[in-house]
This record gives sequence, C-alpha cells and structure tokens, in this order.
Amino acid sequence: MNNEANGRILLVDDDAVFNQVLGRALSARGFEVRGAHNGKDALAVCAEFRPRYIVLDLKLGTESGLGLIPFFNREAPDARILLLTGYASIATAVEAIKRGAHDYLAKPVDADQVVQALLGNSAQQQVDVKLPDAPPPLKRLEWEHIQRVLNECEGNISEAARRLGLHRRTLQRKLAKRPIRETPRR
Repeated sequence: MNNEANGRILLVDDDAVFNQVLGRALSARGFEVRGAHNGKDALAVCAEFRPRYIVLDLKLGTESGLGLIPFFNREAPDARILLLTGYASIATAVEAIKRGAHDYLAKPVDADQVVQALLGNSAQQQVDVKLPDAPPPLKRLEWEHIQRVLNECEGNISEAARRLGLHRRTLQRKLAKRPIRETPRR
C-alpha cells in the first residue's frame, strides 16, 4: 500500500508510546506519518515534512500545544490541525478553534476517530448528537473556568492562581485531577 495515498500526518505528542502506536495505525490506513515529542522538534519536522494533517496534543510536557497552532498555520497553511487532549473542556476547545485548529478530540481516541476528524467527517456525525438533559455539574463548570483562565495566562500557573484567588499549590492540585464527567450518572 502506498503510504502517501491519504497524505502526510505529523503527530505531536510527548507520550512516545502513544505516538508510536497511533503512527503505526495511521500508516496501516495509508498515511505517511512522522512524529515529534516537543514544540521545537515539531516545528522543525513540519518545515521539512510539509504535512497535510497535524495531530497535536494539548499538553506537551511543560509546553501547551495551543501555542503551536499559529506557527503551524503559518508554516503549513493548508494543513488540517486536530487537537487531542486528555483534559477536555469547552474552554480549551473554543480556544483551539480560535487559534486555528480544525477539530478537537478528547483522549482516549482510536485511529478511526482521528482519521474521521482529519478528513472532516466528525462534524457531519456530530449534528445528530443529543444534548444532555441536565446542566453540567458545578465541578465541571469550575474545571472549565480554571482551564479558560489558565489559557488566558498562557499556562502560567502562578498568574492563573492569582487571577482565580487561589494559592498556587491549590491550583496545581486541582489541575492534577481528571475533569469530571459532562453529565451526572443516573
């Protein structure tokens, strides 16, 4: 199978195992794949590789993937950018789209979901999604507010803690926890 049949994909994730597994799965689906584990390497690979698609993790160690989106849009203006995150929130999704990402998926994801998002099929499927009957829980809203403020502070935890009226360590503990479910269990 010709690996260039579906185009070139740049995978940017600090988790080397995730990058390798997803890269193999995408290669098996006809894509030519290159990986990077940090922002500096990702920009260098992007300049040399000229990807058609970019799969970018939100958290790259201490870096934020959101900050790379404008650089990718300048370096590869025709590339479709998919942002992945294990810490999904409405605030980060909105911020990613504002900065130029084309789609946003919460981890865990499989290769088929990534391919659908990259090819633009996920937006058509999401039209039929039923909205939840209940409003999101208060803790979920708190998580999204914290993420929004953290994005405004460009990832600076001390500044975000000051704006939120929290001690820096309290904010770090809150960030270490996984966000709660969108809708309460019944």
